Amino acid sequence: MSVTNRQELRTQLKLALPIFGGQLAQSANGFVDTVMSGRVSALDLAAVAVGASIWVPVFLFMTGMLMSATSVLARHVGANQLERINPLVHQVLAVALTIGLLSVLVLCNTEPLLRWMDVDPAIRPMVVDYLFGLSWGMPAIAIVLGLRSYTEAMSHTRPVLLISVIGLLANIPINYVLIYGKLGIPAMGGVGCGWATAIVMWIMAILMVIYVHRHRAYRSARLTFLPWHWEPKTAFYLVKLGLPVGLTIFFEVSVFCIIALLISQSGAVIVAGHQLALNFTSLVFMLPLSFALAATTRVGHARGRQDEPGLRIAILVAFKITVVIGVLMVTLLVAFRNWIPLIYTDNAQVIALASYLLLFAALYQVSDAVQVTTNGVLRGFEDTTIPMLLTLFAYWGVGLPIGYVLATTDLIVPAMGPSGFWLGLFAGLSSAALLLALRLRWRLGQPLH
Repeated sequence: MSVTNRQELRTQLKLALPIFGGQLAQSANGFVDTVMSGRVSALDLAAVAVGASIWVPVFLFMTGMLMSATSVLARHVGANQLERINPLVHQVLAVALTIGLLSVLVLCNTEPLLRWMDVDPAIRPMVVDYLFGLSWGMPAIAIVLGLRSYTEAMSHTRPVLLISVIGLLANIPINYVLIYGKLGIPAMGGVGCGWATAIVMWIMAILMVIYVHRHRAYRSARLTFLPWHWEPKTAFYLVKLGLPVGLTIFFEVSVFCIIALLISQSGAVIVAGHQLALNFTSLVFMLPLSFALAATTRVGHARGRQDEPGLRIAILVAFKITVVIGVLMVTLLVAFRNWIPLIYTDNAQVIALASYLLLFAALYQVSDAVQVTTNGVLRGFEDTTIPMLLTLFAYWGVGLPIGYVLATTDLIVPAMGPSGFWLGLFAGLSSAALLLALRLRWRLGQPLH
């Protein structure tokens, strides 16, 4: 029997809000690292910042790779094929650990990349050591992400929040011990942040394993690790499904990185204003992203039940939530644009520019929320390859060229500087929303399987 709109709304709220809280807690770890390393020296802060610019995209790619596993698991939960959950999670964990180990190799061999990026030789050894320490935690965070797919598919997202908060609270004292050299451990400065992050990742992984193995919420499809099931065909399918999502995230992140590089030639005030506005909008983006993850689970459940009315209700509710969030974000950015920059700085010039750019950011909030939710729904259909190509075109074929022309040339209007790039982001995200909506419309006309 299909659920009502109100029941579906409550379910999606129950799923999404803990995910949102968990993502905020994980983001706060970066804030803690920045503050604590910055108190050592500017060089330590710079090393941590450069290191983060390398490992965070690797982490986001890994997140995307494992995100689609939720839809596969949710489909089996919806179909009440609970005997398949354990073997499927084994395949998810096998893929996760493989990606985690590959990430270790990438982060342990960044010296050539740092030279190519022309990173200051004074901080280069510190960045290498920071990434070496952090790399040891990548298999652990891969386990967390794999188990997150399992727990989301089981409609139990609370551990995402709980364990992320524990990780944040653990990060502060561990950072303190390793950065400043306490308990007989030599002071490591910014490099200590990397080792602290790795330790926190392992703490989170251990807690996640214990939680999902013992909590009664998973009683219907209890996760066990022995005997270990190995299904190469299923593992390959998970990679095939997840790789386009990982690449989609990479394409989006890379556009923001390219824009940051192009703006970096414009002076410190412009760079700071741009980064401030971008940081805050990235923070608020976590809210629609959390509901998109919930939508993936709900669509997967409905597909498993072969419940077309329930599927359509889930999608309708997801988009209603999305529009409300988008409008709220527009209101927040417009109404508080002069106060938001004060969270970050007291520089009057940076505040003025950031306040101006937040108006442009407000333009694309609804488009961004719609595109991320549509992508989440399509993941629930296990449809990832075509959406990847559509977003690639939207970001790189529409958004970046338009932004570049508006920002740096006089072809259409006099060169607009940073605001031109933000208009390009609006064009790219709006294009993505439209193209993905057309893809979803086509998908809803296909048989439900």
